[in-house]
Amino acid sequence: MTAEGQAWASSARLILYHSQSTSARTLFLRHGSGSVIAPEPLPFLSTVLDEGEFNIGDAGVFLHPATLARAYCVALDLLPSLLQVDAEFHERVDTPQHTLNIYLARFTCIDPPRQLFAGQGGKFCAITELRGGHPAEMDLLQRAYQAIMG
Repeated sequence: MTAEGQAWASSARLILYHSQSTSARTLFLRHGSGSVIAPEPLPFLSTVLDEGEFNIGDAGVFLHPATLARAYCVALDLLPSLLQVDAEFHERVDTPQHTLNIYLARFTCIDPPRQLFAGQGGKFCAITELRGGHPAEMDLLQRAYQAIMG
């Protein structure tokens, strides 16, 4: 990963998904590590914070999620237009080292870009296929799915 990608990965992560425009079928990208969190999985002792447990005004300066999606695309040599950030979704995760910001980004292509991630062990999965993962990831997936379905 590039230095730019490593810099944002220390404070923020993305959940990437694809939604079919004709059927609304939603698939999340599970990376080769088995995690749905990009670019790195959550540390083992991570917990999702509820909205009342953090005050965004006290957290300092945030990078705009579109900047994060662009950095992810640069790190993986993808077209920047491939990802569109959901500006409404913002979750916070407490880890043993620090608090991470979690954002949601949608692939804009007609079909899931399976070939782009297959060589790295990535796979697009329905939420039901992702059961049994890291508890914090499962909580984040549930929140992301609710946000996507509106």
